[in-house]
Amino acid sequence: MVDTAPSLFFRVGTDDASRSAFFERLVDVFYEGVATDQVLLPLYPEQPDLTGARHRLTVFLIQYWGGPTTYMEERGHPRLRMRHFPFHVGPLERDRWLLHMAAAVQTVCDDVAVPAEVSAELMGYFVPAAEHLRNDTGLPITSANYPRT
Repeated sequence: MVDTAPSLFFRVGTDDASRSAFFERLVDVFYEGVATDQVLLPLYPEQPDLTGARHRLTVFLIQYWGGPTTYMEERGHPRLRMRHFPFHVGPLERDRWLLHMAAAVQTVCDDVAVPAEVSAELMGYFVPAAEHLRNDTGLPITSANYPRT
């Protein structure tokens, strides 16, 4: 069975410019929250300038949801766990990230005329992805920054 449904990227706009604008707005609203979050902001090495992080997340989400492959062209395979491994990502960081992303999803989906299921589909990815990036388990694969007893 082949899935012939249009990707989420194609469902959030009428052309590539409006589709990309949806993800740009999502990332902008998300980073507005991160910029004032005392738990998350210190995790960004370039902070308070979040320009690079905004760009990387935007092109990643566009590619992930079926749009142009700019992320792959610029950075190669996403390797999300590896890229986040140097940063302590525990339950608190995961929850703060999800708080800001859920608020961004709600804001952007309410502002833009997108199908109702888009919000649920986005969060259906973001929740397990945020958990997947946790690296504070205490196991040997744990981030080097995690204190060991």
